[in-house]
This record gives sequence, C-alpha cells and structure tokens, in this order.
Amino acid sequence: MITNSFVNPSHFYRLDPVSSTGLQEGTTQAKTRYNFTMNETLKIGEINILVIDRDTTPGLFLRALDESDILLPNQYVTDAMHIGDTIDVFVYTDSEDRPVATTVMPKAMLGEIAFVEVVDTTPIGAFVNWGLPKDLFVPRTLQKRPFVVGEKRLVRVILDEQTNRLVGTEKISGALIDAPKTFYPNTPVSFMIIAKTPLGYKAIVDHKYEGMIYSNEIFESVRVGEIKNGFVKQRREDGKLDLSLQMIGKAKSGNAANKIHEMLQKNGGMLPYNYKSDPESIQRIFGLSKKNFKSALTELTSAGKIIVKENGIYGI
Repeated sequence: MITNSFVNPSHFYRLDPVSSTGLQEGTTQAKTRYNFTMNETLKIGEINILVIDRDTTPGLFLRALDESDILLPNQYVTDAMHIGDTIDVFVYTDSEDRPVATTVMPKAMLGEIAFVEVVDTTPIGAFVNWGLPKDLFVPRTLQKRPFVVGEKRLVRVILDEQTNRLVGTEKISGALIDAPKTFYPNTPVSFMIIAKTPLGYKAIVDHKYEGMIYSNEIFESVRVGEIKNGFVKQRREDGKLDLSLQMIGKAKSGNAANKIHEMLQKNGGMLPYNYKSDPESIQRIFGLSKKNFKSALTELTSAGKIIVKENGIYGI
C-alpha cells in the first residue's frame, strides 16, 4: 500500500551499492538516503534519482525535476515506498520500447562493459542476458563474429540514437581512452580481465582505461571475465596502465607482512611455513611470490611480531 507522506529524510531510499550507483544487482532492498541530487530529466541507461509522484494500477509513476515521468512497475514496488519519497532507479526501455524504471541493477550501464551470456540469435543480431527482464540486443553489425547461444561475450552498452534504445557492441577499443596522469604507482583500482595474451592478461580499468597484468607477477587464480581489485604499477607513455594484484615497492612488503600476520592470528598463532617452504605452496596459500613472502617474514621478525622456526611461523 502506497501512502502520501511529507518529504522526510527517514523516507529517502537508495539500494545497497555495488558501485557508486546506489543500486545492487538483483535486489530491491532499500536503505536511507540523506544526500541526493534529483535528476533534472530522465536519462536512459543510467541511475536516475526520482521522486515518487503517484500510485496507479500498473505501478508507481516517478518524476524528474522537469516534470517528465516514468513507470516503476508493481513488481519493483515495496511497502516501504511512499508518495513524495526519492528513490534510485535504473531507466531503460521495455519490450515495447517504452522507457521504464527498475530497482534492479543490470550487469552494465550505459558506457560500461560486461561479460554476458548469449541467450538467442536472429539473422540481424543476438540477445544477451544482462540481468534485466528484457535481454540486451546486440546487432549483427556490432559483433566481431557471429554470436552463439550459450557462450559469453564481452560487450559495451551504448545508446542507439535512431531508436533511443540501449544495445550492445563488441567494438570496445575505440571507446577506451588514455589513463590520466593521476594514476600513480599503488593507486588502488578495480578492473575486469578481458583476454589472455602471451605476456599475461589484458584488463579494462573503470570501463575506459586499458591495462595489463604480466604473467610472471600473478600469484593467484585469474580468469577472463573476472573483476579484480589491484594496484597501478605504472602509467605507460602510451596512456595504458601496467597493473598488479599486489602493492609494489616498500608498500608491497608492508602489505604482504600485514596479510601474513592476519592469517597467523586467525590460525591460532602458528602457520606451518617458513623461509624454506616451496614457492608453489606459498603462492597457493598466501597469494605471494617466494621473494615477497621472505621479505615479509624478515619485516615481521624485525618488528618482533613473529619467530620463524623449522616447523613454522609463530606469533609473539
């Protein structure tokens, strides 16, 4: 039941974030929002912050500042929503190409990339599952090679200006830009692994910068399609980023030391590894190279936090 209410901070909602958008993939759970800026107008393919304007049979109508409105269908409406409240919604077009709102987060928004599964093909294109009831259409002209049902492909969400519909494209490289010079060594970043190469793995940072992780610097499982958290190793002259899954330089040693010390505390103050442990075990258990592992042990020993014996590491 939707009721009228005064606009009150206790009635402002936003969904648990997986990014800065405020929506959580696959859920409609609401939380309090105190600071917000309402949309001037509706924007397809983006998160819109709109006010609940009126309750109708098919659902709630939400309004932007320019008085344009959009339907939030009943399947996304909850009892916690009230007339006059402000909520975050994703705007796209339904099966009849009408703008519609949803509280479910897609796998990628306008301008973003995602690995998505092909669910159907036609002579003029293919449909992929991007997490919303209406599958995303990828025109044949925007495919590098024909899509096959069941496979996963990397696509970028774009707006077809002729139809005002969101579509997918495999033509991604042209949308990538040079990374700004503010990416210093050890800048934390999140990136998607997009391809394996002879040198390592290509990645895309923040949906728009190209990066590379080199094979000889990977000490944990990495798969194409994964989203990883890591660090900038350096910004190259060509504007691309060399990436690392661990911090580099002195910061790397301190980070590794903290990791080992935390694992030691969680395991009752003893770990059955030392300077002589084989590199494979160190990589599997700690996600570190043997060199970094040994440096971290030395740092912890010098700090008086551990003792290294023949049968393992002991906390002090």
